[in-house]
Amino acid sequence: MKQIMLGNEAVARGAYEAGVKVVSSYPGTPSTEITEAISDYESITCEWATNEKVGAEVAIGASIRGARAMSCMKHVGLNVAADPMFTAAYTGVNGGLLFCVADDPGMHSSQNEQDSRNHARSAKIPVFEPADSQECKDFAKAAFDFSEKYDCPVILRLHTRVSHSRSVVELCEPKEQIVKEYVKDSAKYVMMPAMAIKRHVVVEDRTAKIAKDSSDMTTNVGLHKVEMRSTNIGIVTAGAAYQHVREALPDASVLKLGLVWPLPMDLIKDFASKVDRLVVVEELDPFIENEIKASGIKCEGKEHFTLLGEYTAKMIRSALSDLPLPVKGIETSSLEAAPGRPPVLCAGCPHKGLFLALNRLKVQVMGDIGCYTLGALPPMQALDACVCMGASVGMAHGFDKATDGVDSKKTVGVIGDSTFLHSGITNLINACYNESAITLIILDNSITGMTGHQQNPSTGRNIRLQPAPAISLEKLCEACGVTSVRVVDPVDTFGAEKVIKEELDKDCVSVIIARRPCALIPTGRAVKGIEVTVDYDKCKACGACGRIMCPALIMGEDRKPVIDAESCNNCGLCVNMCKFDALIKWEE
Repeated sequence: MKQIMLGNEAVARGAYEAGVKVVSSYPGTPSTEITEAISDYESITCEWATNEKVGAEVAIGASIRGARAMSCMKHVGLNVAADPMFTAAYTGVNGGLLFCVADDPGMHSSQNEQDSRNHARSAKIPVFEPADSQECKDFAKAAFDFSEKYDCPVILRLHTRVSHSRSVVELCEPKEQIVKEYVKDSAKYVMMPAMAIKRHVVVEDRTAKIAKDSSDMTTNVGLHKVEMRSTNIGIVTAGAAYQHVREALPDASVLKLGLVWPLPMDLIKDFASKVDRLVVVEELDPFIENEIKASGIKCEGKEHFTLLGEYTAKMIRSALSDLPLPVKGIETSSLEAAPGRPPVLCAGCPHKGLFLALNRLKVQVMGDIGCYTLGALPPMQALDACVCMGASVGMAHGFDKATDGVDSKKTVGVIGDSTFLHSGITNLINACYNESAITLIILDNSITGMTGHQQNPSTGRNIRLQPAPAISLEKLCEACGVTSVRVVDPVDTFGAEKVIKEELDKDCVSVIIARRPCALIPTGRAVKGIEVTVDYDKCKACGACGRIMCPALIMGEDRKPVIDAESCNNCGLCVNMCKFDALIKWEE
């Protein structure tokens, strides 16, 4: 049977067909849908972990016990998971172990463009890289077999365009879930120095063997593909870049790599000997290019292309061919370009009122990763910095210590409920332990919002929406050592401002929980029978309501507001902003 599937859905299907038993992940675009799709297979134990390190450790434990296991994350999540993953390369596996890592060239939803192949090379872990949904499924299945054959974890490196594109996938029957026998082997699994030294030898021998064997993994096995056409130019490529190459240079010979670390150098040498000119086309770092050059093979690469962002067929054709560029129909069309739309928080978003309060207070705000990062943009313009998940707490503490406490009265950290559970807790403990005086604001919207509404340990539901224990953020903060914990409604922007001022004046770590559900989940959506209306007789056209840039509020030609009832969530923020009682929230 064939089915059109997202690349991420195909990875999930591949894991299912391979007989995977345990999957533990943290959501992160563009990888999130893999684990969501796996949750539909009831035979698989599937969970949202509190962070990527935890997810990786759960998968490693399941693998050592004998089950096939997987953990999924985005590229920056690999940084979090790197600690256990690097050592898992030494321990090896029992059941097959797969880390699915989705890179994001172009930074569609990420804070950097890191290339995960560098992690793999450093950890000495092999990397499979699919180019379409069929390969996503096939490579995921092959990776588990490969993992067990070579006794090592495997990385499946995805790409935003592969993860979020659809193509036809041939479905197969799943393998039986088998949990292998576990035999205690301290020399293999206990990585104290005496054992680790010996395991390092195993790792190096294994890497050399994989590289040698990889040269034989051609079309028959399905990992590498040699497409001989014109010998004037030969392209070495992998993943999403392969699709662009085929579109841009249909007559070129192509070596498409499926295993991109370690590289099949014998295969590459053979391919290079058959073409007049060898060019490596790969996004981000010159990873393949540098390895080929280091082996003594002459090739071209980044002198033609950028180290930044995504590639296009047009870019590749312009760089490597004298042929005229194909003319896109849209370029000669009479259609007008769509108007630009700046990124804004949703209508009814609970974060907006809180950030407006912070803007009025003119405090220094250490931000974090989530929807609320948009607090850096107009009209809020409230964020001073944002680095990575959980960093806001530690950075605020750093501001405090850098000024001997002077900045504690004007510095806050903001963090989401899921992000706080991900990696904010340890920073909060550190701040309390080291006698900081910062104010932390937890933006509790009752969901993991930015990645598409995944559950977390504070929501009371698991990945399959079944009831689960819900962590009390108030009690958790108190257990970390916080003596002042207060809860506010962020839509009451002036009330929140008052509480923030009070907490900033305290000489201790304080936490404010700004609690209101996301406007896009059932508990946060507009209640039927409640509406916001405009009393145009009272309206002074001052523009205060318009400055919140709510998508549901439009300024009319007379500079008086018009409420779009279809998109309005009746949160009441605009009502709270109006000093003339011209905006009214009423019930039918």
